Amino acid sequence: MDVLAHFWGPAADLAFRRGWTHGILALALWPFALTGAMLLVDRGIRRVRRASQPSGLAPGQVLLLASVAILSHPILDTLNTYGMRWLMPFSGRWFYGDTLFIVDPWLWLALGFGVMLSRPPRGSTRPARIALWLSFTYVVAMAASALAARRIAGSEIAAMSGRAVDRLMVSPFPVNPFLRSVVVEQGEVYRTARFRWLAHRHVDSASVRIFPKGRSDHPAVQAAVATTLGRRYLGWARFPAFQVEPAGGGHFVVRIVDLRYGDPPGAPIGSVAIPVTIPTP
Repeated sequence: MDVLAHFWGPAADLAFRRGWTHGILALALWPFALTGAMLLVDRGIRRVRRASQPSGLAPGQVLLLASVAILSHPILDTLNTYGMRWLMPFSGRWFYGDTLFIVDPWLWLALGFGVMLSRPPRGSTRPARIALWLSFTYVVAMAASALAARRIAGSEIAAMSGRAVDRLMVSPFPVNPFLRSVVVEQGEVYRTARFRWLAHRHVDSASVRIFPKGRSDHPAVQAAVATTLGRRYLGWARFPAFQVEPAGGGHFVVRIVDLRYGDPPGAPIGSVAIPVTIPTP
């Protein structure tokens, strides 16, 4: 359902994704909707095949499976940096786990092998159970690693820069569980860096980059954030930075970049460009 919002444009996508469809009301209804859909599909297939034998589909078992599938989905969504809005539609607050990369290859491999090795004709659930336990252990280890990395990264960057850390994110890196990306907010600037567990000094000083937040009081920025796209983007972003690009004749392009996903300028993802016009006196 969230994928469909992509075709309505970026504003609709940002407002809808991991919101209404993932909130507590939707999670209470989705298992029943999915079970009903599966029963209808089963009935349709039986009609096409003109089956005379009773269906082997057990509605209670389908509901149990649907419930596990629906509820595990947002739990896994919460573990990455994109986050989840569990309280929708009552609250738009985002919850972030910063534990797993959004498409974690090791988790996919473990669960994938568990499924393949448990399929008929083997018929044993042992590989699937082992895969689940390995996956659970991996997630717990990554969560503990994330908490420890936050504490160390905050301390090292504060010592390195001589400034207190207001907020920070230490996010997982694809494939390599010993490498993490760091975003730190310090007053009017952000700092980004790489965090390496296997290094003596975990925050790589050579990787540190500084980005100004930009002037949020600039008339062009204020006009951009007043648009539907700008308002919804800021409701989604965690570390927004503003860039104002004059286009002549009172026209500007305001680029907003979320440093969670890209460094300015021209970040490939996690950024929007909003054209605005400021009337001249």
